Amino acid sequence: MSAHARERLNDDFSNPVRLSLMGALRAVDEADFKTLKETVGVSDSVLSRHLSALESAGYVKIKKGYVGKRPRTWAKLTSTGHQAFAEHVQALKDITGLV
Repeated sequence: MSAHARERLNDDFSNPVRLSLMGALRAVDEADFKTLKETVGVSDSVLSRHLSALESAGYVKIKKGYVGKRPRTWAKLTSTGHQAFAEHVQALKDITGLV
């Protein structure tokens, strides 16, 4: 008997904010902190905490720099992040019967 698709779900994406971040980052090459904050609809501290967790897991790469004199933070998915998220989404499709 083969394992149920739920066993292929990635626990790192079980939090709705992290799932939303992964989905938002999947759609772009990279996104700045402000854009992600507005897209996901969370506070600075919540966004920072979840991005840090995804970065620690190796799914997101964070880059800090400046635009003029203003500090900026950008995030992008790593190749590991792309693969892990694709597998998670496929498991969700398998569970729900969606194609």
